[in-house]
Amino acid sequence: MRAKIYRVMVSALVLTGVAMFSCQKAGGPSKGTLDKVKARGKLLAGVKFDFKPFGYLNETGVNEGFDVEVAQYLGQKLGVPVELVKVTSESRIPDLLAGKVDLVIASMTHNLTREAQIDFSTTYFQEGQSLLVRQGGGIKGVKDLDGKTVAAVRGATSGLKLLSFAPRARLLLYDEYPAALKALQRGMVDALTTDRSYCVAAAADNPDLEVAGPAFTVEPYGIGVRENDSRWRDAINLALMQMQLDGTYEKLFKKYFQQAPAFKIEVLPGAGI
Repeated sequence: MRAKIYRVMVSALVLTGVAMFSCQKAGGPSKGTLDKVKARGKLLAGVKFDFKPFGYLNETGVNEGFDVEVAQYLGQKLGVPVELVKVTSESRIPDLLAGKVDLVIASMTHNLTREAQIDFSTTYFQEGQSLLVRQGGGIKGVKDLDGKTVAAVRGATSGLKLLSFAPRARLLLYDEYPAALKALQRGMVDALTTDRSYCVAAAADNPDLEVAGPAFTVEPYGIGVRENDSRWRDAINLALMQMQLDGTYEKLFKKYFQQAPAFKIEVLPGAGI
């Protein structure tokens, strides 16, 4: 009973907090992103359109995925509809800095290099990098990549990270994932490296492909926001905490990954979970 009361209290605090952050104090700082989103009446969310299961076009041409639904949840908690704006691994940070989107939720690893350019929400997903290869090609993991050509996507961290594990591999960069995937299927490259969930989804959709070996990095995903806008970041973090508390996070995780999450979004002490 006490845990249930805590959940109700925190839920109320989260909603109250979002509402408080949306109010501009007299004599306070200039309007930030939260105020602009409220005034516009719409959240511009930068998501991928080519990275299953996080953001991708389904058979009817509708963008769906885990990141897409998290973005829609954020809009719901902020009380505004969401417009999905296409970003790629290479364009997502420049588009955010240029003001084309209010946030980027696009399978983006939070690391120190990116921290120097933008701010991030709390971690909302924990991932790892893997290899996607053709069936029967003899590649079982990164140790088999000497002299092999590996596809990666511009703007992602996976290419350079791969070379730290397989320095004798040759890297071939592509602008988007569909082109890299076709290159693998056509024998133009020997492997494709990116986050494991994409590799698993691609292997499930293409029987000629398989995932080679376990994940060999740790990739904490964060939602990207512009620097010096703490009210906006705090509002996003409050909504993410609510997502963990009300069970939506686990529900979405099971929907897209067919298992319960081992990872939990950080919730402030006293939340009762």
